[in-house]
Amino acid sequence: MSEDARGPSGRLDEPAPALRRAEVHSPPATYWRRLALGTVLPGAGLLRTRWRAVGWVLVISAVGLGLFLLWKGFQGGVVRTVLDAAVRPDVLQALGVAVMVGAVLWIGSIVLTAEQNWPRVRHGRWLRGLGAALACLLVGAPAAVAVSYLDVQSTVIGDVFAAPDRSQREGSLADVGASDPWANVPRVNTLLIGSDAGPDRVGVRTDSMMVVSTDTRTGDTLLIGIPRNLERVPIPKDNPLHRLYPNGYDCGDQCLMNAIWTLAEDHRDLFPGVREPGRQSTVDVVSEITGLQIDHSVVINLRGFKGLVDAMGGVDVNVQERVCVECHTAPDGGVEFTGPKHDWIEPGRQHLDGRLALWYARSRAGSDDFSRMRRQRCVAGALMEQSDPAGLLARYPRLAKVVRNNVSIDIPPAQLPAWVDLALRIQRGGSIRSLPLTSNVVRPANPDFEKIRALVAKGLNPPHSTSAASSPSPPTSASPTPTKKATSGSSPSPTTSPDDSQAVDLSATC
Repeated sequence: MSEDARGPSGRLDEPAPALRRAEVHSPPATYWRRLALGTVLPGAGLLRTRWRAVGWVLVISAVGLGLFLLWKGFQGGVVRTVLDAAVRPDVLQALGVAVMVGAVLWIGSIVLTAEQNWPRVRHGRWLRGLGAALACLLVGAPAAVAVSYLDVQSTVIGDVFAAPDRSQREGSLADVGASDPWANVPRVNTLLIGSDAGPDRVGVRTDSMMVVSTDTRTGDTLLIGIPRNLERVPIPKDNPLHRLYPNGYDCGDQCLMNAIWTLAEDHRDLFPGVREPGRQSTVDVVSEITGLQIDHSVVINLRGFKGLVDAMGGVDVNVQERVCVECHTAPDGGVEFTGPKHDWIEPGRQHLDGRLALWYARSRAGSDDFSRMRRQRCVAGALMEQSDPAGLLARYPRLAKVVRNNVSIDIPPAQLPAWVDLALRIQRGGSIRSLPLTSNVVRPANPDFEKIRALVAKGLNPPHSTSAASSPSPPTSASPTPTKKATSGSSPSPTTSPDDSQAVDLSATC
C-alpha cells in the first residue's frame, strides 16, 4: 500500500483534509435547514456564509416591508387596505414592478444559499438540486400569479370605469383624501341599467332599470325599480330630446321608458360631443321620474349577467314564486316552454347558477313586469349581500373577463377609493330596502309622476326617521332594521308586499 493512500495518521480509512472540513462546516442537514430558512425569509440562508452582508440587507428589507404592511392593515383594516389598493391603477402598476423585482431577488438569494451551503459529499446531489428548484418554484409561482392578477385588475379599472359622459351635471364627488370621503355627500344615487343589446337585436332596449340610493353615513340602501313600460315619461328641458317631446315621450304604447335609449341614439345629431346619448338620456329621464339626482350609472349587458353570476360562484335566493325556465307567455296567457325540458325554479331557498338567476330575474311568463321587477331587486340585493372578497379572489381572472366585456360604469377611477369605503359600509351594517312601484300604485299607461316622486321621498325618509344632515339633495334616510337573510324554511309570500306604497326591508319580499 503506497504512502499517498494513507491519511496523516497513517490510517487507510481517514478522509482527505479538504473533504473533512466540508463535512464539518456544511453537512447535508445544514444545507436543508438554510435552504428552508432562505425560502421562508429572503436572505436568511446567507447569514452564516461570506455573503452575510447581502443576507442581512434582504432580511431587514423583508421584515421592514412586512411590518409596514401589518401597520397599514391594522390602520385601515386588511380588507379595506387591499380593496383600496385594488382600485388605484398607479398603485397596482407599482406593486407589479415591486413583486417582480422582489421575486427575482428572493429567487437569487435561494440559488446563492444553495451554492454557498452545498455539501461536497456525492450522495444526494440530485435531491438537493431538486429541493433548490422546488424552493425557487414556491417563490416564483405565487409571484407570477400576483403579477398577472395586478395586471388584469389594472386593465379592468381602465376598461370598465370612465368619467361621466354628461354635459348637464356631474355626479356627486367624494373627497378621496379626507378621513370620511363622503362627509359632504349625504346620499349617492346610482342607476343600474340592464341592457339586452346583442348581435341578433337592433338597437338597445333597457330591459331593467333600478335606482340604488345609498345613505353614505350609514350604508342604508333603497332599491327603486323603474317600470320599463311607463308611458309619457317626462324629458327634462336640458336634454336635447325635450325639443322633440316637450310634453313627455308620448305616442301611445310604442313610446315606453325602455325605448328612450334607442330614441336618443337615433338622434345623435342632437348630442354633439356626447359618446353615449342613450345612456345620458336614460339617466336624465329616470332622474325626472324619481325626483332624484342620478349621480352615476352602471350598464350591464344581461347576456353577460349569466357569466357574472357563475364567476361569483352562484347566488342564494329565497324564491317566492314558481318561475319557469326557457319559456315564454303562450297566446292564451299561460306558460309555453321553448325546449323539450319543462324546468321550474321552485319556491324556497335556492342556490342559482348564472342561467337560472338570469331566468329568475327576467322571466315574465305566468306573471307580469312588476313581479319581474321585484325578482330583479331580490337578485341584486342577494348579490350585494353575498359578495365575498376572499371568495371572489380565487375566481378573479374569470370574473374580470366577464366584467370587462359586459359592464360599463361611469365613475371616475380617481373616485374609486371612496367607493370602497361606501361598499364596506353597506356590507357591514347597512340595511337594504325595496320600494315596489307595482301596478297597485303606478298605472303604466297613465302614470302619476308626482305620486311616484312622493313615494320615493317617503321611502328615503320613513315617518319615524329623522334626517342626519340637511342638504339640497335628497335627505339622508333613516337606519331601519338591517336586512335579515331568508332561510330555507321560509314560506312563499305574495308577489307584492301588503302595501306597495311603502319601502320595505328586502327580506320581506325576498
